[in-house]
Amino acid sequence: MEHCESCERSKIRTPEEKRLLENRISRIVGQLNGVKKMIEEDRYCDDVLIQLAAAMSAVKSLAGEVLNRHMHTCVVEKIGAGDLSVVDELVELFKRFA
Repeated sequence: MEHCESCERSKIRTPEEKRLLENRISRIVGQLNGVKKMIEEDRYCDDVLIQLAAAMSAVKSLAGEVLNRHMHTCVVEKIGAGDLSVVDELVELFKRFA
């Protein structure tokens, strides 16, 4: 099982997990570069907004994936070790994504 190191602010990820996350980030960056080009080309607002919605959806999906992995690794480990402060951390994370 993947786990957090003793340093609370680090997360060890497998090479495969890093590759998958980095690929998703690269696609999002590509989408945003496409939006930038659309603005530069004076494309119609509706078209720009559709592309922005797609990029926002991709970011939300990526955040959901990171949160899912966080819950199954870091949170489980901290609760198992008796560190319930992670619950407050989760509450704050959910507030940010609400």
